[in-house]
Amino acid sequence: MPETFVLIPGAWHGGWAWRPVAQRLRASGHRAISLTMPGLTDGDDPRDLRLSDAVDYLVAEIRRRDLRNITLVGHSWAGYPITGAAHQLPDRIRRLIYWNAFVPADGRPLLEEIPPEHAEMFEQLAEASCVNGVTLPFEAWQSTFIQDAKEPVQRLVHSLLVPQPLGYFTDGLDVPPVTSLGVRASYVYSTEDIALPPGELGWAPRFPDRLGVSALEVPGSHESCFTRPNELADALLKA
Repeated sequence: MPETFVLIPGAWHGGWAWRPVAQRLRASGHRAISLTMPGLTDGDDPRDLRLSDAVDYLVAEIRRRDLRNITLVGHSWAGYPITGAAHQLPDRIRRLIYWNAFVPADGRPLLEEIPPEHAEMFEQLAEASCVNGVTLPFEAWQSTFIQDAKEPVQRLVHSLLVPQPLGYFTDGLDVPPVTSLGVRASYVYSTEDIALPPGELGWAPRFPDRLGVSALEVPGSHESCFTRPNELADALLKA
């Protein structure tokens, strides 16, 4: 039976990042819609944006398009807006899929879910930017986010990234755990993802445990939407 996938990108990305995966989902007979959150279009001003702006935009788009029975997918930071939207629109969501994504808990913002030195770096980068936006240095991007791609691909994708509003990292969600909604939730984990260091602060099993599920493993890095799109699309269909 065809599904409607609504794909939300992680930090620094727009909906364009999902295109290789979306094309494969459509080729399998499904509908795929990828959205760009406020502040993440090239040229946007990120300085005054808060997490609530991303949640409100996602909710408004789902209502505007009259989307129902959807599979809502979030990558990385996008675990926050998809969780916020799910609490407002549980009747429109068939299932939630977190792909190497944060599963919010206890009102904790993203900066409290990552190593302290990473949080400090993000805040320093935002202060230096003069627009309260975080731009990830290429060296950090190359070595920990997309290490399974060749350098020309790494540089091309990095050149497309835009500053992430710091407010998206400093705000939490004051909502109950997503498991309280009665909406089916799954977790997809890219086994070579070292954007978060393996161990206690790694993606898995920390975040799948918050959903009460086992992670569905798929090969690739944090950016396997570019490097392993076929395997990732298959995982979203199986999740």
